[in-house]
Amino acid sequence: MGNSEEWDNQAEHTRQIIEELINDGSDLRALYMIEHHFSAHEADVLKIAAASAFQLGYEVTDTEELKLEDGSVILCFDAIRETTLDAELIDVQVVQLVNMANKCNVSYDGWGTYYQDPNGEIDDGNDEIEWLGDDYDGKRH
Repeated sequence: MGNSEEWDNQAEHTRQIIEELINDGSDLRALYMIEHHFSAHEADVLKIAAASAFQLGYEVTDTEELKLEDGSVILCFDAIRETTLDAELIDVQVVQLVNMANKCNVSYDGWGTYYQDPNGEIDDGNDEIEWLGDDYDGKRH
């Protein structure tokens, strides 16, 4: 990782996110999809970073365009890994991916995850219910 101050900021951010999830009542026993965010202005360098993240064992999302407040457009993707909500494990991921981002000349834009309901209810942000019909037998065909 670049310098001590950068590392301290990332480590503090990790602990803040975890503390907020705990305060909100998120399930500490759950596995979390940790989404690390990357961006660049050039598609070629972003593709190299995505391939590098994949080689490191992360699931990689498709590249998306993001329009910034100033009207410019950047390209971005997420590198995802499932893990417990453990600051030290996430710190290892952050160091690994920040170093990769620096080598690939892309920006590491932090990480995020979603609240996990301790009652097991899944909130995917989609309130629509797909009707599968009266004949649905519960098996995927």
